[in-house]
Amino acid sequence: MKSLLQVSGLGKTFTSRSMLKKKEFQAVRNIHFGLEPGEVLAIVGESGSGKSTIARMLTNLIPATDGDIYYNGESLKRNRRLRQTLPTFVQMIFQDPFAALNPHHTIGYIVGRPLQVQRQVKGDTRPRVLELLNKVGLTPAEDFIDKYPYQLSGGQKQRVVIAKVLGLNPKVIIADEPTSMLDVSIGVDIMNLLLDLKDKENLSLILITHNLGSARYMADRIMVMYAGQMMEYGPTEELIQHPRHPYTKLLLHSSPDPWRETEEQEKMLDRQGEPVPDAGCSFYHRCPSASGVCRTTRVEAVSTEDGRSVLCHLYGQGGDQ
Repeated sequence: MKSLLQVSGLGKTFTSRSMLKKKEFQAVRNIHFGLEPGEVLAIVGESGSGKSTIARMLTNLIPATDGDIYYNGESLKRNRRLRQTLPTFVQMIFQDPFAALNPHHTIGYIVGRPLQVQRQVKGDTRPRVLELLNKVGLTPAEDFIDKYPYQLSGGQKQRVVIAKVLGLNPKVIIADEPTSMLDVSIGVDIMNLLLDLKDKENLSLILITHNLGSARYMADRIMVMYAGQMMEYGPTEELIQHPRHPYTKLLLHSSPDPWRETEEQEKMLDRQGEPVPDAGCSFYHRCPSASGVCRTTRVEAVSTEDGRSVLCHLYGQGGDQ
């Protein structure tokens, strides 16, 4: 099966300039993954790990410094036509629904305006907007179309954002922490809505989250990020049940568990420090399994026959934890 989206060697370096010198910061480096039609991929990691930077490169909001992104085999970097038509192929749900909607316009205008700009509807957009609002559970839609964002709850706002995204008939939706600003029960409703729309609309989803529980609930595969690098990648249940990278294990141990031994928690969490950007493994300072080679030698990703990838010297040297 041909991948709907393929990422190869993706990297992003930000540059800041002052009167005295130029500084560079490598936010993302050497990312590889694919997304199949109808699949859900979760990108998991703590704040600052590069998750949202990847999302913005996938939507061409910021250009990639290294590597390339392929949609249906076409290069985003080399194909100008693809860059121009990308909004009709991939759409993004941002983290904060309160900031994503213009408070000066009605819901009907907010959802209908992209349909006019991208020429999805000729003439009156109201019938299509009503259809989209009904599709995301804002029923009866006539009660919502003429309201303003301040008249809606957080969950309703997020549903409006989803309706706006669906209007362009995308093939890929990137959801950047879509439930983090919502109550838990409302967040579950939004996740269920996205999964339901995935099946009905034949969509592929990329879920960006720091919550492994949400990733496990929604995703077919998980990619674990740390300090701009892909630490581990593989099928969801395999990765959750049998984590290989020490950082993945730390993430799992950070989830509340009243039956876990306190000493085990401390063993995983007591080491702190800044990532090493130039030499060695970026997780060296916090890894309970770190050795001398982890500090001095850059680590390479190791792929396994079961479709998993691990960026760790423990496996690169032939070990199997």
